[in-house]
Amino acid sequence: MVKMFVIMAYDVNVERVTKVLHVGRRYLNWVQNSLLEGELTNAQFARLKADLHKIINEEEDSVVFYVLRRQEYLDKQILGLEKGGQTIMI
Repeated sequence: MVKMFVIMAYDVNVERVTKVLHVGRRYLNWVQNSLLEGELTNAQFARLKADLHKIINEEEDSVVFYVLRRQEYLDKQILGLEKGGQTIMI
């Protein structure tokens, strides 16, 4: 099973923030406000996008995905407090 490393950033209307976060945490790890990351299969990534598409308003909201073939290609550097964790909430 081939996995990819996905970073999801979102900027949505305050009415939908909790719903978008809840859906995102079903698939990815919360990193900090409006930012999640984790490994997904192609099928999981497709389901995540489909689930989010049902929630967001494309006229007002934005969800951005950065997709890397492997997490090893990512050099993550943090300044200050590291928020979030490595657990997925179901």
